[in-house]
Parts: sequence; C-alpha cells; structure tokens
Amino acid sequence: MEVSNIPLLSMLKDRMAWLSQRQNVLSQNVANADTPGYVARDLKPVDFEQALKNVTSQNRFSGGLMTDDPHHIAIASQSGGNFTDFDAPDVEANPSGNSVSLEQEMIKVSDTQAQFQAATNLYAKTISMMKTAIGRTGM
Repeated sequence: MEVSNIPLLSMLKDRMAWLSQRQNVLSQNVANADTPGYVARDLKPVDFEQALKNVTSQNRFSGGLMTDDPHHIAIASQSGGNFTDFDAPDVEANPSGNSVSLEQEMIKVSDTQAQFQAATNLYAKTISMMKTAIGRTGM
C-alpha cells in the first residue's frame, strides 16, 4: 500500500496544498498593496460536507475503505489542488481603488502558516507512528 493512499495522509496532503495555494494568493495581495485598483483575493474554504459526500460515494464503488457504523466518518483525498479564489476586499477601497489592508493580510498569512505547521506536525507524527508499528523507529 502506498503512503499516499492512506486516507489521513491524503487528507493532510490536500490540506497542505490548499494552505500553500492560499499563501500564494495572500502574498500576491501583499505585493500589490500599493497597486491602484487592485482588489484583495482569497481562496474559498474547502466544503467539508461536500468532500464527505464525495468520499462516501467514491468508496462505495471503488473498493476503498468503508464505514460499518453510521457514526464513523470516512476521510480520503479531495480535489487534488484545484481550488477557487475570489475577490475578498479587506477594507473599502481607498481613493486609488486598492482594497488591501496589510494588517488583515498579515493576520491571514500568520494564521495560514500556523495551520500549515499543524498539518505538517500531524503528518510527521503519523509517519512516526507507522514506523513504530512496523518496528523501524531508527530509520
């Protein structure tokens, strides 16, 4: 079994891809903070309910992991990096038409960085637990 086929790791990979793309969008906002007419942008959050429905329908027919209790939640890979961005003005546009607030962008960048670090730590812990389970802690 490939590591990328493990549902938790696949989900973390997708989450980190979304966070990475969001960081790129936010950095463009900061870079254009003085550009006349520039409107701040952001990524749409991933819809958990729709992702859960997609996973459930995919697993039924693909032979993947199945839940055997209605209280279980199946998690697997989601979109694979095709995320949607949208106009998200931080403030009303100034006289030049720019709607970027550096303070708001820095808060979003910091939050995105913290979320990425948490996902990375969880990914590393999962790999470490797998190594322990197969008896390869020294590798």
